[in-house]
Amino acid sequence: MVGLLTSEQAQSLMGVQYAPDSYFNPIQDAEGNWVISVEEIEQSDIDWIKEIPLIEHKPIEIEIWPTAAP
Repeated sequence: MVGLLTSEQAQSLMGVQYAPDSYFNPIQDAEGNWVISVEEIEQSDIDWIKEIPLIEHKPIEIEIWPTAAP
């Protein structure tokens, strides 16, 4: 599970510290949703973050092409 953000919320959190040596890192999932981890939510002192909805994480799948041998 991950926390669902609006694009405005994601922009406002990028690079903001939520714990010593830990910074918010919103990412987009396979459906274009901005999300943060449950760890980021749990460790944050920002009240509104505790209220964002949780959704199933749908990671972007990246196909890796084999490299040709020299």
